[in-house]
Amino acid sequence: MKISLFIPCLTDQSAPETGRATVRLLERLGHTVYYDYRQTCCGQALFNAGFRDEARQLAERFICIFRDAEVVVAPSGSCVSMVKHHYRELDLAPDIADDWESLKDRVWELCSFLVDKLSITDVGARFPNSVTYHASCHLLRDLRVKDQPLQLLKEVEDLELVEGNWGDECCGFGGVFSARYPELSRAIADRRATALASGGAKYITGADDSCLINLNEAFKRIKVSQRTIHIARILAS
Repeated sequence: MKISLFIPCLTDQSAPETGRATVRLLERLGHTVYYDYRQTCCGQALFNAGFRDEARQLAERFICIFRDAEVVVAPSGSCVSMVKHHYRELDLAPDIADDWESLKDRVWELCSFLVDKLSITDVGARFPNSVTYHASCHLLRDLRVKDQPLQLLKEVEDLELVEGNWGDECCGFGGVFSARYPELSRAIADRRATALASGGAKYITGADDSCLINLNEAFKRIKVSQRTIHIARILAS
């Protein structure tokens, strides 16, 4: 397949290795990956902050850039959720709205794309470390992607998947929530980080860099040795 890659702005600026790993992984599976340098933000942060007009402009730009793509894949449940579910809440121009209706089912989060679209769980990865999985809120609750990341991790050679009873609580990031309510965000993050660290795994993985960056800072605050790594980097290893 010819895959159009969408890289969220936070990943681009703060975790570029996630994007590079996504390319390595998809190319290793035999696909052609195309990156359109015109892409910018999906508009989620502006949308969540109430700036609907500005978010609509970014949404329409996204749609115009990707409307002819065979498939669009992003290593982010959060941004994919915005595109697939929340663009309908913006007052898109009629012709752009038609393009979005055609496009939205061709936009995929990486793990879901591998398992649900390509029917692949073993991507030929090897990662000799203990790992615990954190389910980000948008991925789990908006996209209903729950088991797919775990299916992929269980097939990684030499990976020890540590699963526990810590549930699927939020990491406290929530986009602009963490900026508006920093003390509450840190308290939620520290609670979540403490629970995840209790399993003793060396790495905490997930499908959203925003959550992982927030958790990594929490691990430092609570003074534990765990660190985060995006699932794309494990699957590309």
